Amino acid sequence: DVTWVMQTMSSALLYSLLLVFAPIVVLVVILKLVIRRRSADVLEQLRSPQSGDGRSAKRRLVVGFFHPYCNAGGGGERVLWCTVRALQARYSFIKCVVFTGDVDVGYSDILQTAKERFNVHLNDDIHFIYLKKRRWVEAKTWPIFTLLGQSIGSIILGMEALWSLAPDVYIDTMGYAFTMPLFKLLGGCRVGCYVHYPTISTDMLNRIRDHRPSYNNKTVISQSWILSYGKVVYYKIFAFFYGLAGRCSDVVMVNSTWTHDHIASLWNRPQATFIVYPPCDTKSFSALPLADHQSVTGYFDIVSVAQFRPEKDHELQVRAFHAFHKSLSSVQKRKVRLFLVGSCRDESDVERVDALQEMADKLGIQAFVQFKINVSFSELLDLLGSATIGLHTMWNEHFGIGVVEGMAAGAITLAHDSGGPKRDIVIRWQEKPTGFLASSVTSYSNQMRHVFDMKRQTRLEMRQRARASVEQRFSEEVFEANVVRRTERLFAW
Repeated sequence: DVTWVMQTMSSALLYSLLLVFAPIVVLVVILKLVIRRRSADVLEQLRSPQSGDGRSAKRRLVVGFFHPYCNAGGGGERVLWCTVRALQARYSFIKCVVFTGDVDVGYSDILQTAKERFNVHLNDDIHFIYLKKRRWVEAKTWPIFTLLGQSIGSIILGMEALWSLAPDVYIDTMGYAFTMPLFKLLGGCRVGCYVHYPTISTDMLNRIRDHRPSYNNKTVISQSWILSYGKVVYYKIFAFFYGLAGRCSDVVMVNSTWTHDHIASLWNRPQATFIVYPPCDTKSFSALPLADHQSVTGYFDIVSVAQFRPEKDHELQVRAFHAFHKSLSSVQKRKVRLFLVGSCRDESDVERVDALQEMADKLGIQAFVQFKINVSFSELLDLLGSATIGLHTMWNEHFGIGVVEGMAAGAITLAHDSGGPKRDIVIRWQEKPTGFLASSVTSYSNQMRHVFDMKRQTRLEMRQRARASVEQRFSEEVFEANVVRRTERLFAW
């Protein structure tokens, strides 16, 4: 009868599901046991108390930070090292481990870079695990289906890290969400993360739907309805799995209102998602005098501080400066300069700098554009201290540490009219503006000219407001206090 048929079909379906999923469950259990067994000896060594430490070795927790580019010298690296410093200061019973792909750099050199670039002084009680498969997360490895490829690459790199060590607490500070299920399910870790920028967002989908070309939406795709539709479907499927991965985090920290809105929507973890503005060394930059250096040196300097990544859109900076430069008289042209300050992570970044230099040559402004690569912290202070304008051009920048540093240093900010700079940083303070926003070559060049024509007293008043606003909201002290507060549940053993 019908009942018997339905029962038979249900039983057959159940057995089929068991046949499919049982081997997966068994494989996960076996992998988990093998990983924990492999980590046992390393954990015992890392948990051993230091000389003079009266604590039990069992109470020492091993905290792993996943940051394959820990020596890159960007804002994400400042987040890493300030987080390490904050947790070391708060918990005397933890041992910090950094998973890094900088295989050609010694641990002492990495710590020295943190000191020179960020003025972050760390004790040497940090263990580094060097990963050899970092190439799998580099964009150049995946010329097509880059998001999917890099995510698969992060799983490969994450497995290498997990195979080396399964820590008690795992914190991803670089945005590799697909590593979190590995450490949660296979490593048995408590998991936290700091999200600088969602890997996928509704803004990216809208840009594809609107057929707008960009660094991650090639012209050949933006001009084709079929390819654009296919890419939208691809992104939606990716967003689904990205959301599943994100839900494996026990604590989610995000760096801005913009990032919070997207991550809360994608990961659906509102009770565990917190805005923690990234650390900015406002103290060092605010120590610089608010003098009008143009009146002293005679130069009107525009300074951009950003890694030479494609999304930072340095090309827009060069083109906007060229348009601004053309608007000046022959005498004025000799007294304006553009400084592009940043670090290079890999060969693709170096190639990008070369292309920008060629562009400046073709536009005839090479004499007025200077590139400063991997500068020290003291050099950065000098550059920002002499800047009239602090320039930023990344569309939908998650936050914008460079913007904050420029404001603290006394530069008049000219940032992109989107993302963190618009919603969190370049806001009205004391009912008056703290900087300017733009979004195109024309609007940027017009704002450059506007600042160029501003009276010196008006500039000074804006600088004072901008400095006061960032000092009270984005200091390293505020960041570290918030990190300790939001991660408490990870250390409540």
